[in-house]
Amino acid sequence: MNFAAFKALAMNEVRLRLRRTSTLVALLAVSIISWAMMGDPASGDAVIVINNTRVLYTSNVIAIGSASLACILFGLGGFYLVRGRVAEDVRSGIGSVIGATPVGNALFLVSRWAGGVAYLGALMVAFMCTMLALHLVRGDGPIALLVYLQIYALLLLPMLFFTVSCAILFDSVASLMGKAGDVLYFFVWCFQLSAAIAVTAGVSRHVPLVTMFDFSGIGAAMLLIRQGFDTTNISLGGGSFDAALAPLTLPHSLWSARLVAMRCASGALALLPLLPAVLLFHRFSPDLVKISSAAKRRAPLDVLDGMLRPLAKTVQPLFRLAARLPGMAGQVLADIALTFVTSPSALVAVLGITLAAMVVPAKALGPLLMFSAARWGILVCNLSTRDMEADTQEMTGAVKGGVIRRFVRQYAATALLGFMFMGMVALRFSLTQPVRALALVAGVLCLSALASLFGRCAGTSRLFLALFLFGLYVAVNVVTVPMIDAFGFNGVANAHSALAYLAVGALALVGGYWWNRRAA
Repeated sequence: MNFAAFKALAMNEVRLRLRRTSTLVALLAVSIISWAMMGDPASGDAVIVINNTRVLYTSNVIAIGSASLACILFGLGGFYLVRGRVAEDVRSGIGSVIGATPVGNALFLVSRWAGGVAYLGALMVAFMCTMLALHLVRGDGPIALLVYLQIYALLLLPMLFFTVSCAILFDSVASLMGKAGDVLYFFVWCFQLSAAIAVTAGVSRHVPLVTMFDFSGIGAAMLLIRQGFDTTNISLGGGSFDAALAPLTLPHSLWSARLVAMRCASGALALLPLLPAVLLFHRFSPDLVKISSAAKRRAPLDVLDGMLRPLAKTVQPLFRLAARLPGMAGQVLADIALTFVTSPSALVAVLGITLAAMVVPAKALGPLLMFSAARWGILVCNLSTRDMEADTQEMTGAVKGGVIRRFVRQYAATALLGFMFMGMVALRFSLTQPVRALALVAGVLCLSALASLFGRCAGTSRLFLALFLFGLYVAVNVVTVPMIDAFGFNGVANAHSALAYLAVGALALVGGYWWNRRAA
């Protein structure tokens, strides 16, 4: 391997990624989420709770708790941040140049893998600095920097290796370059996360051999805590505690030689996806990857949309009505009509969900709302970026009102699509549970603003999609926390959480307005 070429390619990857606005947006989002999820003991919540007793926020506790959170955030979001460079090479035309160079597939992909790991590693260091600041505010005892570095390295490096390896593999296979790969990885991530927790369940301090396949690091984190406390009643990631009970202290010496060996083996196994990536890499061959196919969605929904393509004709009257409506109203309606034309399955989903919401029992509205929210989020994640993907952003920004009106129009279209999907459920909630209906409306307005803001700032739909899927996953599994119940499908949202989402949505709108005004 040519080391000079490898270094140049890897450093080029790091520079290109760190200069993106999406890097700053992702770092700010992760910092806000991490501070929110690392409970403040003064409020009755702690990141690690043992038998209803909180564990003091020493360096190893904050490091394990924050690293466990980072395993989830970066394990999912890191994939969407790293992948996509191959599609950009195809769309920009540089892919043909790369394919014609004498650089081998192995050197090219390994250098991109190294650049991706270095990029996520830089974000991880910034995340750790955020946790060090949190330690100064909420911590118990001095900061032990070596403890942070040890825990972060052993828990998170295998996860980073696996995440970037999967991103490289999915970008190397033409059929996985689009949303099909995005959705497939989400299920892969959920499976390996659940499997790691299931495998390490129990009181036994023995480290099973299968732990080497715990790429996420969650299982290893649970084993660390179990080595300090002989109990299965453990809450990792946040939970309430009894303030009357004396807090516990997690021992400093936690790592056994076997567990360290398992994490090293996990890091080595995390490189395995690179082998099929090298063998299956399309090398920008025009008979495998075309410009149109690099930009279009390849999810299974594409097959369904192709089958339902004749239904797109039913949307034509909306375009004629949009042409007659003046100003913003016509533009918003045109955006909605374009969304249904490009995805006829969404039109069927809206009609089906609306009819179902009218007839299903009240207890079934929650699961129906969860499905509606998921379908809506996947549909609208690229509404604010599709003019960039189609290379028409200069044209759409030149119409009356410019880029600022475009941002407001896309936000309004996103929110109206949300009410099309979930409006009937909100109406039924308003008759018996008005606070729940308010939470649903607030969630739609807030998430619509965040989708538009992240799309315009980052220039890609993957940032919002990653955070949205992560939030949905957490909401499905944590059903008792009002602030996590953004749409109210768990039934625990309250007026406070609804007002908080409205405030976040307002801030996102102000931020989006400022960003687009600056761009204009």
